[in-house]
Amino acid sequence: HVQFVESGGGLVQPGGSLRLSCAASLSGFSIYAMGWYRQAPGKQRELVAGITSGGKPNYADSVKGRFTISRDNAKNTVFLQMNSLEPEDTAVYHCNTLIRAPNKSWGQGTQVTVSM
Repeated sequence: HVQFVESGGGLVQPGGSLRLSCAASLSGFSIYAMGWYRQAPGKQRELVAGITSGGKPNYADSVKGRFTISRDNAKNTVFLQMNSLEPEDTAVYHCNTLIRAPNKSWGQGTQVTVSM
């Protein structure tokens, strides 16, 4: 049973920073490319950052230069360092594999709110 537990969200002012963590109970974690996704109210879930099994990152244009994804394979954990946060970054953030499948299991996510 695959499970993701995201943490680290919160309320932050524009320009602030947060570091999200995702603990994955996923057998063979180290071989999977992983990603951070977000879903804002009324919008579809979008992929904002991905990282290959070897640690190569990739980012959506909207977060490039502000967000940094990393992973610790020994601890089955993925991180997302978010700097220079903007109100448009407000969303529920989830982690998951980058596998495209219709019935993927998702965690609760962690809420990020950027507001004065």
